[in-house]
Amino acid sequence: MSAFDTLDEKTETELQAAAFRRLRDHFQTRTDVQNIDLMTLAGFCRNCLSGWVQDAAQEKGMDISKEDARAYVYGMPYSEWRERYQTEATDAQRAAFDKTHKHK
Repeated sequence: MSAFDTLDEKTETELQAAAFRRLRDHFQTRTDVQNIDLMTLAGFCRNCLSGWVQDAAQEKGMDISKEDARAYVYGMPYSEWRERYQTEATDAQRAAFDKTHKHK
């Protein structure tokens, strides 16, 4: 039995929230890592994460726009992040992405 098997729901939620915030903050500081690389290696990216935030808000009856959810994850408006940090995907990045996402 692990320590996680005995956690109460509130503590588990607090740990999950702290881990999420750390992941979000990490993505905000690692602006050198492109979404295409995240999608290729992990199967999700900042946009996916912002979509999950938006979905969770909707499940709670909250109306959060796609733009607001992205700003929350990116730490700035998505358009600003793209202008500052997004680079054109290289042929190698596109090929790696295509190889891992053939089925889509």
